[in-house]
Amino acid sequence: MQLRWSDPDSYGHVNHARALGLLEDARLAMAAGSPSVAAGRQPDIILARLEVDYLRQLYYRAGERLCVRSWLTRIGTKSLTMRQELVQDDEVAIRLDAVLVVFDVAGDSSRPLTGEERSFWKRYLA
Repeated sequence: MQLRWSDPDSYGHVNHARALGLLEDARLAMAAGSPSVAAGRQPDIILARLEVDYLRQLYYRAGERLCVRSWLTRIGTKSLTMRQELVQDDEVAIRLDAVLVVFDVAGDSSRPLTGEERSFWKRYLA
């Protein structure tokens, strides 16, 4: 993931909310291949829970690309639990667990994963 010039605060540290945006971008990129994604739409998945551990400062360095590692720790009937790590200098700076719920936009409610969706997400299960 690429840091942006607007990401740091006046001390050169990446703002915590901006860092979460990088992790969200990685989640959305991962979900973009899901079978439930219609042309021109975002994945039918919403964020239900987010637990974040800030383990060290994250620094802005022009042109530096950061590594985001993402995998699933659980696949439920209607939800997925994802672990993500944002790495700088070979150290985990931020670790988070996200619960993502499969969502029926038209019905405005959660829905079970289809067999095709379950197969897609299983490849990310650790």
